[in-house]
Amino acid sequence: MNNKSNNDQITRKEALQKMGKYAALTAMGTFLILNPKKAHAESSPEDPG
Repeated sequence: MNNKSNNDQITRKEALQKMGKYAALTAMGTFLILNPKKAHAESSPEDPG
């Protein structure tokens, strides 16, 4: 049973690589979601009337 739990573990290097991928995806998703809203808000005319 101890061998099975050892096979499921990953190294520190592998864990850091996975964390980096998730961080990159999160940052990209946040940028894509928030950036268009900000650009739309800033593109309105200064004096609509």
